[in-house]
Amino acid sequence: MKFMSLSTWVDIGSGLKADENVLLGYLPERKISNLKLTIGKNARIRSGTVVYAGSKIGDNLQTGHNVTIREENHIDCDLNIWSNSVVDYGCKIGDYVKIHCNCYIAQYTTLEDHVFLAPGVAIANDLHPGCKFSKECMKGPTLKRNVKVGVNVTILPFLTIHEHSIIGAGSVVTRDIPPRCVAYGNPAKVMGSIDKIKCLRGFTDKPYEGS
Repeated sequence: MKFMSLSTWVDIGSGLKADENVLLGYLPERKISNLKLTIGKNARIRSGTVVYAGSKIGDNLQTGHNVTIREENHIDCDLNIWSNSVVDYGCKIGDYVKIHCNCYIAQYTTLEDHVFLAPGVAIANDLHPGCKFSKECMKGPTLKRNVKVGVNVTILPFLTIHEHSIIGAGSVVTRDIPPRCVAYGNPAKVMGSIDKIKCLRGFTDKPYEGS
């Protein structure tokens, strides 16, 4: 494991297991008010991971290979983030969030507790890319508690996907999605309720019962 910043601003809890070629406390080029990086207990950090200075991360962080977590993020406990995924700066991530491989989480995105992102999810935060005011109107979407997002979904800025909803693979989400809905397509449209979903393999009639 290699530290790329002064240890005085890297605070790591007990039980850390880190591979070689891990960079913790990488200095951002942006000027930020607090450079302290805090990572809680029992982190498992795999090779190629870079965690910038200036974020706060709870217990039981697990990363795959080549993960990047930028500065000014507030991340709660039990984040699992797998290989080649990026959390850009200024995000809020709750407990028990799972981010699969090759995902991009744009600046100022909120992922609440138990959100699941399948491989290849891309989140945007800029309404008018290249506009001279883009920094002033930059905000990622909010994914509320227990939202599940399928493979290769794109989610546009400012919108909210409400609690327990599911977004089908390959969709482009351009507007708010109400709670407990199944939505898919380009643009994604509400097609039903999660309470009507049945297991295609026949194991249960209500796979999301209690969600």
